[in-house]
Amino acid sequence: MNNEKAPLLEMKNIKKDFFGNQVLMDINLTLHEGEVLGLVGENGAGKSTLMKILFGMDEIRDTGGYGGDVLLNGQKVVFNSPFDALAAGLGMVHQEFSLIPGFSAAENILLNREPTKKSVVSEVFGERMNVLNRKKLTNDARAAIDKMGVKIDDKMIISEMPVGHKQFTEIARELSNDKLKLLILDEPTAVLTEKEAVALLDSIKGMASRGIAVIFITHRLHEIMEVCDRVVVMRDGHVVQDVAAKETTIPEVTRWMVGRSVDNTAAAKKVAVEDGKDKEIVMSIRKLWVDMPGETVRNVNLDIRKGEILGIGGLAGQGKLGIPNGIMGLYEAGGEVTFMGKKIPLNSPRKCLDAELAFVSEDRRGVGLLLDESLGWNVAFPAMQIKNKFLKKYLGGLVSWRDEAAIKEVTEYYIDLLQIKCTGPQQKARELSGGNQQKICLAKSFALEPQFLFVSEPTRGIDVGAKALVLEALRKFNHDSGVTVVMISSELEELRMTCDRIAIVSGGKIAGILPASSTSEEFGELMVSMVK
Repeated sequence: MNNEKAPLLEMKNIKKDFFGNQVLMDINLTLHEGEVLGLVGENGAGKSTLMKILFGMDEIRDTGGYGGDVLLNGQKVVFNSPFDALAAGLGMVHQEFSLIPGFSAAENILLNREPTKKSVVSEVFGERMNVLNRKKLTNDARAAIDKMGVKIDDKMIISEMPVGHKQFTEIARELSNDKLKLLILDEPTAVLTEKEAVALLDSIKGMASRGIAVIFITHRLHEIMEVCDRVVVMRDGHVVQDVAAKETTIPEVTRWMVGRSVDNTAAAKKVAVEDGKDKEIVMSIRKLWVDMPGETVRNVNLDIRKGEILGIGGLAGQGKLGIPNGIMGLYEAGGEVTFMGKKIPLNSPRKCLDAELAFVSEDRRGVGLLLDESLGWNVAFPAMQIKNKFLKKYLGGLVSWRDEAAIKEVTEYYIDLLQIKCTGPQQKARELSGGNQQKICLAKSFALEPQFLFVSEPTRGIDVGAKALVLEALRKFNHDSGVTVVMISSELEELRMTCDRIAIVSGGKIAGILPASSTSEEFGELMVSMVK
């Protein structure tokens, strides 16, 4: 008789298709209590779909369900909704946020589990008339936040938070559940700085030590090696490798993921450029302030040279995201910005676009995409609106109508250039994986053919192979078109491999600007310095 304890989770022969397109084929996966499993693969490999099956997401049920079996502690389970999964002790932090914007962090963390206390009314009419125990809610929320080892304001409204703090709020919500047995983390560090990511990895280790199993999906392979017990590699809907983390290496995992060797440094390494001090100043920023909640800019002075790729880095909450959002009119801003000798009116997004500036936002769903429209419409619509491109003229120019052939041609060009995994230009943006949505955001900005491009967190949620491809596409766009690019990123190494110079933001100001060839230690000193 076998007395060995059944695994916490078994997924057996899982299959899934979307409208005849097979996306998962005979997936087998096992997970034990307290084990951290790293699930990796390129965008579109099937990772998120597999987790949606496990978590009982409506999208799976509404598209015909799935084949195979899911077992918890040796018992077959069928989750008809995420509420079933939550009741069974599963938690999931999605790549896209699922928070209530008008609620505070504490209210979101304890949502549907709010502590209550008796009142005079409830003594008469029963516990349904209990009132919210605000003090206990605050204490419980703070306890969940403390488990992560990071500081976020539990009173801050979600709509006013920077993206990194929203991510921590999502994770704290799951950690506040005492019944939690298994936590699925889908790209949790994609919007975090290196320091915040380290804190989260420590938190994952702490969860595992308490017996909580973790499925950790990330494209940052060094994090997989640091925190995971096992690595499961998916490619094209199959599990191609299941191995102990200590028995493999990052280059080996990369080869399994993409089916080829990827030299990350060679693919993303920028050719050395001249110092460029004699180059024309194309944009001059003076005394810029931006009222972006959680990313306040206080007094930024910065000159950007024509044709360069300037990086902007810094820790979360220090203001780096506020600079492009303020200049492009998404948040209230003041100061003076001149572009090619002409003053750019602040707080006016349309005038920025008319001046041939473009912006790829870090918030691809909130700002970047028309989710229920086709890829072709997403790529072409801004250029159609701003520059009257992709339009046919009729009746001597009195009537304009969209040029479907031109839209199809430009969309197919960028699908090929950026290797976007999709069924074609007619597919809806909502149906793409997060990384491929990010590529569509880049494509629509490229299609505008701007003279100046702000791109914020361009590789958030993108796998190792696609990351090199996207950074190369940015460099090619910069080199071939002569477009000046300002790239804002939480990943210092990404900036160092792509940019000519890097400005570090601290305390809402520019702490310093260094050549990309400077050491990590030099950049680190600027990041932790508080500008007076």
